[in-house]
Amino acid sequence: MTSTTGDDAALVESADILVVGAGPAGAAAAAHAAATGAEVILLDAATFPRDKTCGDGLTPRAVRALENLGMTDYLTGRPRIRGLELNGWGAQQRVDWPASRFGPFGSAVARTEFDDAVRRFALDRGARMVTGKAVDVERDGDRISSVLVTRDGRPTAMRVGQVIVADGVRSTLGKVLGRQWHRDTAYGVAGRSYVRSGRADDEWMGSHLELRDPEGTLLPGYGWVFPLGDGTVNVGVGALATAKRPAAVQLRPVLEHYVRMVTDDWQFTSGPERIASALLPMGGAVSGVAGRNWMLIGDAAACVNPLNGEGIDSALETGRMAVELLADSDDHTRAWPALLQAEYGAAFAAARRAAGLLTMPKTVPVLGRPGIRSAALMSLVVRVMGNLLTAEDTDLIARAWRGSGLAMSRWEHRPPFT
Repeated sequence: MTSTTGDDAALVESADILVVGAGPAGAAAAAHAAATGAEVILLDAATFPRDKTCGDGLTPRAVRALENLGMTDYLTGRPRIRGLELNGWGAQQRVDWPASRFGPFGSAVARTEFDDAVRRFALDRGARMVTGKAVDVERDGDRISSVLVTRDGRPTAMRVGQVIVADGVRSTLGKVLGRQWHRDTAYGVAGRSYVRSGRADDEWMGSHLELRDPEGTLLPGYGWVFPLGDGTVNVGVGALATAKRPAAVQLRPVLEHYVRMVTDDWQFTSGPERIASALLPMGGAVSGVAGRNWMLIGDAAACVNPLNGEGIDSALETGRMAVELLADSDDHTRAWPALLQAEYGAAFAAARRAAGLLTMPKTVPVLGRPGIRSAALMSLVVRVMGNLLTAEDTDLIARAWRGSGLAMSRWEHRPPFT
């Protein structure tokens, strides 16, 4: 097959490492793997640049993961976000990102630009890009021996040594491999748009904890405004749900209502454009994330914060973690879920339990109305929403959060990634 774009290689017969999906998780994995000298194929069905439904925000943890990847200078000249502007119940708190090993600033970049930049970085490192869709596998015992790839309507079997699956929330190849999404814990539905704003260079991310529909009904969700520094902001709304309490939310009218609500504050000069929505598994609420020579990473493994849908940081991190595991493990079946649990399990268990409580509408004002007026509580909220509580933190709040997460992991009938 012939190349169709400047960075798109002809379909190959084999690869040491096949990375399925060229979003931030897959591209990061491809970049890290290529740096080891391996033959790496990065496969995606889309033609880049392509859009992705997302808030476009980068927490300090995501910024640090980007620097660890080697893209240290990428954010130069982009917004330097110092924290969250939290709103609700007639009050506002501006909370700086807390002091941590991740640094003091976040940022925001539209995914159309960001994903393509990380992908191109992987190609510069030596990965080869192939356009095609992974639809099935051939096995040799408990190993994947080949991945069936369709391109231009024709299927071809690509022999593989290792497979890293980063094909997003729906994870077509993950389903083939046995991945299951369990909706008994909290998941998200979200919609976003772009609006021109006089505050597009602001140093705060807007976050509204009191989200209502056009009729004034309080919803179990949140709204956001993230400045992109290019004259526009990303404006979106997200709602939390579980299998028992599905989100009966019409996202578009709620989003349009939210835009009207914050127009004056954020100095909007246009209406919402490029509205898109997505369904999001969160908090490691998937099983079947690994086998002998394959692993699911990023959104495919539900590595997403259950309280706000943040997943770019863990996408970049799991890309690195997966490649590091390749050097240490001959069988990823148990090693990869154990690594994910060690890194994210306690935090995800605590956060998805809290998110589950927030799916009950009566809980939201009980917690939110007094909480928004407490600087200490909002500081905790920012740490949790920014994925900034880690095993290295030894303060009382961090220990209490991790402790509750560990207890919940033991109590739950299905802990994260199982």
